Amino acid sequence: MNKQGKLYLFPVTLGETPINQVIPEYNFNVLNQIDIFLVENIKTARRFLKQSNIEKPIHEIVLFEIGKHGETEKYPTYIKYLSEGKNIGVLSEAGCPGIADPGAALVALAQEKGYNVVPLVGPSSILLSLMASGFNGQNFCFHGYLPIENKSRISKLKDMERLAFKEKQTQLFIETPFRNNQLMKDILQTLNSNSMLCIAVDITTTDESIQTKTVSEWKKTQIDLHKRPCMFLIG
Repeated sequence: MNKQGKLYLFPVTLGETPINQVIPEYNFNVLNQIDIFLVENIKTARRFLKQSNIEKPIHEIVLFEIGKHGETEKYPTYIKYLSEGKNIGVLSEAGCPGIADPGAALVALAQEKGYNVVPLVGPSSILLSLMASGFNGQNFCFHGYLPIENKSRISKLKDMERLAFKEKQTQLFIETPFRNNQLMKDILQTLNSNSMLCIAVDITTTDESIQTKTVSEWKKTQIDLHKRPCMFLIG
């Protein structure tokens, strides 16, 4: 009977960052032991593998794309390789698999089937922004994307502000990069002037900026977030 394989979760870079600056050497050693990867985007995955200087030619590696809206009915077919003793790697498009990422469904299936899941160390924009914000790191909530409809978005912002104030719970959220400036405008128009807001942009890159100020102070600050990966935090 074959020994079961393991499902390895590989964090990747968050932007144009030297790979050795954010990914541990151990991860590269494990990468060289894997022939099958489940990836969010094949093009992005190939670039990451190439940057990792893996020993095996890229064309010999099997890549299955799960995408942002992966066809979950195919997941059992991918996972079955673990029962054959083969290790599988999971790669996000950015950051950590399973965290605000479609890889979570794969991990849930692997756990259900009793396979070993191994998370590896790497950059997470959620944790890095929280670390640098100065906000409560013992009680926090990541909301992902806010509602697109304006009335619902404003209501959500007010709800998060109340939670941050009453529960001392840090509120984290994101937006599609090309809508960042509009979200920033909504935040400044909605939140109280003395509420604390952290803007963490281009995390781990040379353009990284993580600043915490009152809403009143942000209203006096010129910052362009257009098309820049950004985390918003209320604390």
